[in-house]
Amino acid sequence: MRIECNGRAMENHTYRITLIEGDGIGHEVIPAARTALEATGLRFIFDEAAAGWETFERIGTSVPEETVAKIERSDATLFGAATSPTRKIEGFFGAIRYLRRRLDLFANVRPSKYHPVPGATPGTDLIVVRENTEGLYVEQERRYARGRVAIADRVITYDASYRIAEFALELAERRRGQLALVHKANVLPLSDGLFLEAAYDAAKRHPTVEIEEVIVDACAMRLVRDPGKFDVLVMENLFGDIISDLTAGLVGGLGIAPSGNIGERAAIFEPVHGSAPDIAGKGIANPTATILSAAMMLDHLGESRIARALEEAVDHHVLETGPRTPDLGGSRTTQEFAEAVARELRRLLTG
Repeated sequence: MRIECNGRAMENHTYRITLIEGDGIGHEVIPAARTALEATGLRFIFDEAAAGWETFERIGTSVPEETVAKIERSDATLFGAATSPTRKIEGFFGAIRYLRRRLDLFANVRPSKYHPVPGATPGTDLIVVRENTEGLYVEQERRYARGRVAIADRVITYDASYRIAEFALELAERRRGQLALVHKANVLPLSDGLFLEAAYDAAKRHPTVEIEEVIVDACAMRLVRDPGKFDVLVMENLFGDIISDLTAGLVGGLGIAPSGNIGERAAIFEPVHGSAPDIAGKGIANPTATILSAAMMLDHLGESRIARALEEAVDHHVLETGPRTPDLGGSRTTQEFAEAVARELRRLLTG
């Protein structure tokens, strides 16, 4: 078998995949995704690693150096869920945010595609591309005036903006050739103006892509009213964080939403639903987002045909026929759902 994607090809390759369960329901959805991956017929070496709040509580760091090393020598990583306390904890840093910066995973890719679940909007098929390394997420905050004034730096650079725009333009070329530049330059003319300047410079190399500017608040309204008008959207970090959750709501919620954090040297794929401590350990977590993240990972590895089959197994042969988890109105456990996906995937690939 030989499949090409993004200029890469793999033939009879054994993929080394790091699995990080993380916290909460991560301990349930990652084994479920592994069940689906093992049904692909591809050859994998799975390397388990630790990260997250539970790891911090156990050893005093949320991301051990051993975990970073495993990610760096893997073909890709699948991450389950991480808990981040809302209060400042001395010595603690959010695992995913740390890994994004440490490994320069500059592109956060959040597809929102219609799936046959309650509340999903037919015709939705778009991708939010979020710059992943700067903006307000540089976490440079300070207080003045005896603690009564707080200031947070928002960092936008030309190089990072150009890089994320180039990534989004290449993605748009492979899809429908449309790219929305989402910004707030009417209020932030220097920082968002720089983002737009870099994006238009990158666009000179991609003359076939149709470019549209959209102010972020108007973008939110238009997405709710007619998401089918959008293809690829690119934006800075905070806007991407918010808008990508909105687009997840268009297709059934965070339990359906996959994502990828992609850089030049590494890639981490993860669901975006969080660790869900209220249902952790009950075996009822919905693994759809994690399995679809695994499909994104297969695409990244060049296994596009199998990635499409995995998506089809989830959509048309499991979600449509009703063996759903409780959050979608069913009664199946996390692992039962995964095993149903695995059965259908084997049938699709061998039939």
